[in-house]
Amino acid sequence: MKKQLAAASLLAILAASAVEAQTPLGPPRGFKRVSDLVKIPRFLPGLGVLYVRPDTLPAGPFLAYDRRGRRVSTIYMIPVEDIGNRKKFDLAGFAGRNDHVSIYFNEGHPGVEVPHYHVVIWHVNKAGEARVAK
Repeated sequence: MKKQLAAASLLAILAASAVEAQTPLGPPRGFKRVSDLVKIPRFLPGLGVLYVRPDTLPAGPFLAYDRRGRRVSTIYMIPVEDIGNRKKFDLAGFAGRNDHVSIYFNEGHPGVEVPHYHVVIWHVNKAGEARVAK
């Protein structure tokens, strides 16, 4: 009986984590819309609507949503200087479905002004990624 109760509890915790990552109801508590924190458009083509916990800047995680409020990716923004200095990052994890990963360079923008890499963990397939392309 104890083993069954423990297994059921573990399953509930894992299911809740996966649901939180994929919820269409918006970001978890404590996340703020990036466009409310810095001067950028609310919707960024290629990324979507971004949310972040301000205390995790610059690395994130940033949670990205399409125009209908569906989570499409988790993004980390890693400064090039920190990579060159071999800095260790202890980044917050994420739960849920992961389809593919994109990594690309960015010169800097409001909120993360220094040159950095975007590490985009897509929770949707390429067709889902297209929902935030324009």
